[in-house]
Amino acid sequence: MPGSICAHTHFYGAFARGLAIPGAPPEDFTQILEKLWWRLDKALFWEDVRLSALVCLIDAIRHGTTTLVDHHASPNAIDGSLDAIAEVVQEAGLRACLCYEVTDRDGPEKADAGIRENVRFATSQIANRKSQIAATFGLHASLTLSEETLARCVEAAAPLGAGFHIHVAEDKADQRDSLRRSGLRVVERLLQAGILGPRSIAAHCVHIDAYEKDILQETGTLVVHNPRSNMNNAVGVADVKGLLRRGITVGLGNDGFSNNMFTEMKTAYLVHKLHQGDPRAMPGDVVMRLAYTNNGRIAARFFPKPLGELAMGAYADIIILDYRPFTPLSAGNLPWHILFGVGGCEVTHTICGGKLLMKERELLTLDEEAIVARALERAKQVWKRF
Repeated sequence: MPGSICAHTHFYGAFARGLAIPGAPPEDFTQILEKLWWRLDKALFWEDVRLSALVCLIDAIRHGTTTLVDHHASPNAIDGSLDAIAEVVQEAGLRACLCYEVTDRDGPEKADAGIRENVRFATSQIANRKSQIAATFGLHASLTLSEETLARCVEAAAPLGAGFHIHVAEDKADQRDSLRRSGLRVVERLLQAGILGPRSIAAHCVHIDAYEKDILQETGTLVVHNPRSNMNNAVGVADVKGLLRRGITVGLGNDGFSNNMFTEMKTAYLVHKLHQGDPRAMPGDVVMRLAYTNNGRIAARFFPKPLGELAMGAYADIIILDYRPFTPLSAGNLPWHILFGVGGCEVTHTICGGKLLMKERELLTLDEEAIVARALERAKQVWKRF
């Protein structure tokens, strides 16, 4: 099969696995940000950034995910953080599009540092184009960005020809904040700021109305659906059907969950049926369109050759699976074999750009045992700082 693509992820969140949040459990999405993610990202130093990425890349290779679009944050280790991630992506042999999350929540100096890191890294990629690494311009979300910071980001990104990678209306809190700040809904505010366009990724888009969907369609903005994360945060389910009906390119991401995209496909297939009370919702062939065709289109905004397909001229990103069907397998029913039979653990070989990264489930480019041992020690230190 083609290597899987993850159109929205967060390597920096790897050390959250098993982390106990002090005090009462978060009651809503805003509290999840404040009690977990905005404390974890501040606890990361340079080596933590590197190891967080490495353990995610091991997970990706093991489950056949060869291209990832990452959205990074480490307020106490900003300058050069994208270089550190790019280095380990190349060491692993995978392919990734990287950006740094600009936000006002940590003050103007760190917002400026985030802008500089995006510009510096994107400029370096333009000058030294690599087949494994690409860049976009990261923004957190409307609810943590002022008009002034948005304007500075647009000005900084313009000479680069770069689009933006931003969380959009993941929770109702984003809409409430946007209306309070500007009198506009989130997508309208981002349109007015100059953020949207065919090279921009709007992650989530759970709480947008019909007018906002029309704006996304008119601007050619890319949307990424993250069903496991949305379920975990109890924020709702995006209207993927309504977005697709407008001709919007909707891809599939994991928002920092495991890089087993087969699990994300299964979740997308099931959650829409439950949410809509309709077993016809989100058919298997539509899930495949998100995971392969549309994720390939999103990746094509950043990489010059086709991805998500096995074809002449495409990147040789290929996975081999030990899947033995006990019912007939054909082109017509392949999506349902993937959804009900393949779990990601069946991946035996992972190839990216023609380079063999895993053979018979043995990693060839990374020392998994050494990386995991080091990550375990660093995670303990991160948890103490948390």
